[in-house]
Amino acid sequence: MKNTTEPNNLAKPFLKWAGGKTQLIPAIEQHLPQNISLIKDLTYIEPFIGSGAVFFWFIQKFNIKKAIINDINTDLINVYRIIKDKPEELIEALKEQERNYYSLTLEQEKKDFFLNIRAEFNLKKHNEIDNAAFFIFLNRTCFNGLYRVNSKNGFNVPFGKYIKPKICDPQNILAISKLLKNVTILNGDYTETLNHSTKNSFFYFDPPYKPISKTSSFNAYSKDNFDDEQQKNLADFTERLTKNKHLWLLSNSDPKNLNPSDLFFDELYSKPANTIVRVKARRMINSNAQKRGEINEVLIMNYPVSLI
Repeated sequence: MKNTTEPNNLAKPFLKWAGGKTQLIPAIEQHLPQNISLIKDLTYIEPFIGSGAVFFWFIQKFNIKKAIINDINTDLINVYRIIKDKPEELIEALKEQERNYYSLTLEQEKKDFFLNIRAEFNLKKHNEIDNAAFFIFLNRTCFNGLYRVNSKNGFNVPFGKYIKPKICDPQNILAISKLLKNVTILNGDYTETLNHSTKNSFFYFDPPYKPISKTSSFNAYSKDNFDDEQQKNLADFTERLTKNKHLWLLSNSDPKNLNPSDLFFDELYSKPANTIVRVKARRMINSNAQKRGEINEVLIMNYPVSLI
């Protein structure tokens, strides 16, 4: 799977995403397996795709044979599939929403428009193209690019008060569509991705993060929360990958930001084959701008670290 995207038209994430990994890419690149670019017939697998920042970067940088992306969020995966198969129809739907939104001048009018779209999206009675357009519109106009649902799986993030957000980006949608042509897109439990692995597979995990404080739980990503027990199940799954000789790297929050003696991940991934490093990141999703700042995140991998 060679990069066929023009250098000045590289595909990039189409969503604003709380916890997106764009800022971590330099650290992730430093902690990839040594000589990964030389691995023959490499398969890239990302079981929690989210906004796909690492995915877009990785498959445009390395010459891979096969790519598999997955997410449990059905609405999100619908957007990826529509971009892959029907980009022009999606662009037209987004252009119409953008025109309608931009025609409004008062903040209350924009908020009412947003709330109406949110209600229509939650009805789940529209076709796949409209639902994908609703998803992108809500992401570009809601508060801080959060994706949060209630117990009934209803999107409930409030209005973001943006004056003129970029709702439609035709050039990027077409670039992503081209990039996704040979990518396998799954919508299920992350463990199912193992069925699509090959001899030379590299897994990157970006699961819902463990909250680092009582007020920073932004992992209500689906109606079933990803709690500590789920984190432990994921650690068990990575052990299966190690036994099958697959390479993997995982990113998560660092509980030691809140409590220096909290060794949750250090203990969870204490197997001899694993390496745990802490890297700097910026907290971007606090409603109080003064509380946004540099924190540690953890990168965990099942191979020795060889920094560039």
